[in-house]
Amino acid sequence: MKKFRYIIAIVTALVLGASCAKLDLNPLSQASSENWYSDADEIVISLNDLYRTYLYGMHVEYWTDRRTDDWAQRDQVYEICNGSVTSTTSTFITYWENSYKGISRANRIIEAIDSRYQDDPSMIPFKAEASFFRAFLYGRMMLLWGDVPFYVGTLDLDEAFKMGRTPKNVIQDQVMKDFQYAIDNLPVDNMVKGIWRVNKNVALGIAARFCLNVHEWEKAADYCKQVMDSGAYSLYYSSSDPADSYGELFRDKTMNTEILWAIPYSFALETSQSIKSWVLRTAGGNNTAQPSWDLLAAYECIDGKPIDESPLFDCHDPYKNRDPRCCMTFVAPGTSIYGVEFNPEPSITTTLKDGQLVKNKDNKTQDQYAAYNSTCLRKGAQPEWRDPIYSENPWIMLRYADVLLMYAEAKCEMNSIDGSVLNAINDIRARAYGVKRGDADKYPEITETDQTKLRRLIRKERRVELAWEGRRFFDLRRWGWLEKVYSIHYYGHLNATQIKAYYAAGNWYWPETPQIDEDGFADFEPMFDKGLIQRYGLHVYDPKVELFPIPNEDIIINENLLQNPGY
Repeated sequence: MKKFRYIIAIVTALVLGASCAKLDLNPLSQASSENWYSDADEIVISLNDLYRTYLYGMHVEYWTDRRTDDWAQRDQVYEICNGSVTSTTSTFITYWENSYKGISRANRIIEAIDSRYQDDPSMIPFKAEASFFRAFLYGRMMLLWGDVPFYVGTLDLDEAFKMGRTPKNVIQDQVMKDFQYAIDNLPVDNMVKGIWRVNKNVALGIAARFCLNVHEWEKAADYCKQVMDSGAYSLYYSSSDPADSYGELFRDKTMNTEILWAIPYSFALETSQSIKSWVLRTAGGNNTAQPSWDLLAAYECIDGKPIDESPLFDCHDPYKNRDPRCCMTFVAPGTSIYGVEFNPEPSITTTLKDGQLVKNKDNKTQDQYAAYNSTCLRKGAQPEWRDPIYSENPWIMLRYADVLLMYAEAKCEMNSIDGSVLNAINDIRARAYGVKRGDADKYPEITETDQTKLRRLIRKERRVELAWEGRRFFDLRRWGWLEKVYSIHYYGHLNATQIKAYYAAGNWYWPETPQIDEDGFADFEPMFDKGLIQRYGLHVYDPKVELFPIPNEDIIINENLLQNPGY
């Protein structure tokens, strides 16, 4: 396996070449857009800027997950979830500006290659690389902002100030052309001086994701099938403990068989992520953010039935007899993480930390700021997260399981359901249990071929397989479910003064089993109405959030740029 040192090496190159991101002036004493791009090395240095993390803010560090029903947070409901986002909200301004920075960089590289190296075949892969990033960035803007200013060349200041919004269909056509050019011209193994770069299969997978979001089902299925047929990737299995394969995948820091594309983090290069918000309080974190009860209720029992239908489910021990991915995403009470035994149960006032009994700060009777829903994130957690409360886990942008599920969804929407569709889903479900697809007696195999029923199963599967990986927000938008999700609030246990009586009454963990609707959504409202649980986050659906706001300052300085509805 290619170690992530290859990706770390590219970050080093980015740091060394980052200054070229500001080469807009042209004093003869330094490089510029006029005299830059003089050889392949300068082209590569310019391309390196497109790997920097500033372009991927909305994909990393759980930005989109915070704005879904998979997230619970003690002290905040995010702006999209409560309708408070405005055209001056800084996050959206930053993502708008950074997207255009990346697009401009890609445009300049493509222009330079077309004008200076049109007869040099060695430059074609570099142009394909720039085309991939332009497609990725324009595709993202089109999906999130709708009609946006669009250009593929170099603009002067006057042109920029006069630009209006280009219809989505025009942008979509160019995005598809750029993706196809990248697919046709990127190498299968794209290594430059020993450094990993996006390759043909990454382009296929990201193009498939874009096609899925614009409902181009046939193209999405075809692109996914090409990745599947390439034989270059497979689902990750642990060599030491197959039953822990899914959990180990997110602790593994290598460019393993499942990872197509990842954004690297490194302590040495100061690109690590602060994770104090989801580390246990007893371990030194504050655990202010956790996976939600809605997500906890979404995992099936080991018999393949939802919790409100399975006789195996016990509302007083909701982690028992569940899909193994549940306890690889959540920390099950009584298990150890960061050297601490996690015990949120109100009667357990002390717990083990490094083999010593200490005050249980993850118990609400001992610490009023303990996780309000008594959960903690396990997915990806490393022992080293405890000190210095930072993570250098790579952020996975695309993995093979997602390719399989995209393929299944596209084929289902085409109503072209065959054995390959069921195989794709069952490969993923079997891996969760540490077995292979053929071991149908060891996991709940999917055999459904009815389009409507299978569509629901695929959507549920995406939720539990890709939880907290930045995919659900885009899935909810594609499925038209934002209104439904933002009409559901999030809940947790009663406060520190009330939890003792709740526990004494035999209500722990949940007093009853929430009902699950046909789309996999849990209903905790009846428990709240009875005063048995507490509402911690009030969600509000505002139709304007279907599209992001264009920065107000851009609207002010350009009379041709019209704002999205509601902002």
